[in-house]
Amino acid sequence: MYIPRANEERRVPVLHSLMRAEPLAALVTLSSSGLVASHIPMVLEEGGSPLGVLRGHVSRANSQWRDLEASVEALAIFSGPQHYISPTWYPGKVEHGREVPTWNYVVVHAYGSLKVMEDKGWMRAHLERLTNENEAETAMPWKVSDAPEEFIETMMKGIVGLELPIGRLEGKWKVSQNRTVRDREGVLEGLSKEGTPESLTMKGLVADAM
Repeated sequence: MYIPRANEERRVPVLHSLMRAEPLAALVTLSSSGLVASHIPMVLEEGGSPLGVLRGHVSRANSQWRDLEASVEALAIFSGPQHYISPTWYPGKVEHGREVPTWNYVVVHAYGSLKVMEDKGWMRAHLERLTNENEAETAMPWKVSDAPEEFIETMMKGIVGLELPIGRLEGKWKVSQNRTVRDREGVLEGLSKEGTPESLTMKGLVADAM
């Protein structure tokens, strides 16, 4: 990923925080017919690798796990907040007109050697962890054990586990850091006037980077 110095984020806790907040990853691998991508929730766990380990699963009917070039790194992409930035928000639009639109966004790329996991114990532990993390904020959290055991056993036969020990992480925070203070203040005002949850989230990221 192309990352200008101003947009580079290297702090592992910050990268991990985004990955946990936005767990639906685009998992990209190389197959015999080219690149393949699946969009799956992935759980980030400490240990097993200095940068952590990602665990997920796909349908057994999904050929990605079978047709996998194991010698080539897999890539998991975690996308965070994003928003269009209008050139009308810059003072220069009125002063000289030499401004163009852009897009602010936050993203993390995690690379590593992907492993296929079919161990029953591994799968059960993964599903419980995935469920517990995503049910944590609900009023009455659902647990894997809430469903009949034979039903869970049947469902587990239809999926395959995936484990990615992270070998390297890339983070890009494109939040107007390359603009002047005046321009960033204009972006903050523009995002504030939009007043949407997305624009206000991006406003916070731009403000934090000032």
